[in-house]
Amino acid sequence: MTAAAAQVIAAAAAAGSRIAAAESLTAGMVAAELGSVAGASAVLQGGVVAYQNSVKAAVLSVDRNLLAEAGSVDARVAEEMAAGVRALLGADIGVSTTGAAGPEPHDGKPVGTVFIGISGPSGTRSREYLFAGDRSSIRSQACSAALEQLAQELGAA
Repeated sequence: MTAAAAQVIAAAAAAGSRIAAAESLTAGMVAAELGSVAGASAVLQGGVVAYQNSVKAAVLSVDRNLLAEAGSVDARVAEEMAAGVRALLGADIGVSTTGAAGPEPHDGKPVGTVFIGISGPSGTRSREYLFAGDRSSIRSQACSAALEQLAQELGAA
């Protein structure tokens, strides 16, 4: 359990907010971090690991044309993933991760390019990051950034 995950769970519980995660490059790490906190069951609705574009489209309602044109490492894809998981799981806030963890570039984006999407009462947006390090480090940094974005959405950061 990280302090950031504990902060998110406490803030969500205090606000009566439910959280859902849609994860590509982090493959469930964000949901696992949140789930490691005692009391997470009160706020964590669930998560979707959408590694393949077909899952992003079919399960999370990400526009197939967007995926075909922009690829999966894209701000708009992150936003649609976050909004899609929020709607799918009946959450107040959806968070998403998509990016290129390496070892090779993905969809024309360099290794370390990550987009975190947030969809909540204040709207839907994304933030781009460029992380350094190996695949494991990039995935870990993306998970931490997603938790940070959730904390900000909940007014806890």
